[in-house]
Amino acid sequence: MTAPTTLFTPTLPPRTEMERAFLDADASYDGIFVTGVRTTGIFCRPSCRARKPLPGNIEFFAGVKEALFAGYRPCKRCDPATPPGTVPDFVKTLLDAVEADPNRRLHDQDLRDLGVEPAKARRYFLEHYGMTFHAYCRGRRLSGALRQLRSGDSLDDVALGTGWDSHSGFREAFTRTFGTAPGAARNVPDAAVVMAMIDTPLGPMVAGATDAGLCLLEFSDRRMLEAQLRRLQALLKQPMLPGDHPHLEQTRQELARYFDGKLTDFTVPLVFKGTPFEERVWRELCAIPYGKTESYAGLATRVASPGAQRAVGRANGMNRISIIIPCHRVVNSDGKLGGYGGGLWRKHWLLGLERAK
Repeated sequence: MTAPTTLFTPTLPPRTEMERAFLDADASYDGIFVTGVRTTGIFCRPSCRARKPLPGNIEFFAGVKEALFAGYRPCKRCDPATPPGTVPDFVKTLLDAVEADPNRRLHDQDLRDLGVEPAKARRYFLEHYGMTFHAYCRGRRLSGALRQLRSGDSLDDVALGTGWDSHSGFREAFTRTFGTAPGAARNVPDAAVVMAMIDTPLGPMVAGATDAGLCLLEFSDRRMLEAQLRRLQALLKQPMLPGDHPHLEQTRQELARYFDGKLTDFTVPLVFKGTPFEERVWRELCAIPYGKTESYAGLATRVASPGAQRAVGRANGMNRISIIIPCHRVVNSDGKLGGYGGGLWRKHWLLGLERAK
C-alpha cells in the first residue's frame, strides 16, 4: 500500500482553469469560485448558461462576499448567492404535498393551486430524479401499495386506498412496474429499488435501497445522475420507486452523525454492482481510512493495476454510493483535488470535515 497523500489546502485554481470551467459552464466548479463580468456588473456561477463574455472582461472571486464587495450584483439567471445544491422552494412545496398524503393523486390543476407550473415541475424532476413529477407520485403510491401487501393488507383495501379508481387499473400499473401480479408480491424479495431524498449540509441526496442494502447515494444535482440511474436499473433489473425503507432510514441517521463529526465508519449494508474492475476499485475505496487520502496512482497499485490511473479515475467516477464509498478521498499525486462528480466544492468540504475530526 502506498502512503496516503496529504490533504489539499484550497486556493483558487489557475486562471486558465477557471476560464475553461466558466466558458464550458462546468457545474463541478460551482462553489469553488464565482465570475464577475465587467461589462454587465454581474457575477455568475461557473455553470451559468447565459451568453459568455470575452475572457478579457471577466475576473474571478473566491466567493459571493468578495464579488459583492467588488461592486458586482448576482446574476438573476443562475442565482449565485444561493448555496449550490439548494432545493428550490417549489420542489419543497411539491414534496411536502406528496408526503402529507402519499396516496393522493395530484393533477396539473393541483400543482397550479400550489403555485407551481406543471411543465416546470416536469423538467426539474426529470433532471434531478430521472422521472417526471407525476411518475414520482405514481411510484410513491405503488411503493406504498407494495409495502401494504407485504404487511398482509387485503388487495381490495390496497387497490382503492392508494389512489386507483379500479382494481383493473391498479393491477395493470402494479404488474407493469413490478413484473408480477399484486397477489404474488408478498413472496417476491427485492421487488423494487426504493428511493428517497435525504437532506444534508451539502444539499439533498438521492438514496436508493433494496432489501439487501443501500445501492444509491448521489447528490441530486450530480452530473450524469440520470445516466447513473438508468445503469443502476439495468444492472439490478428492478423498478425505482420513491418510498420508505429501513436501510434508507439507517442511512439518513448515519449521515446525520457523520456530518456532525460523530461517526467515522458506516454500517449500513451496501449493494454495488459494476464490472469486476469497478467493484475492485470500490472495495479498495472503502479501505481508505477516515481522515486520509490516496492518490489515483496509489489506488491503481492497490487494485493490482499499476499505471491504470485513468481506468481507476473512471471507476471512481462511476461510484453510485457517495460518501459511504469514499471516492472523495482520492486526489491527484500532487495533492490537488482532482475531479468529483458532486462538485469540487463538496469534495473540499468533505475532506475538511474529516481532517478536522
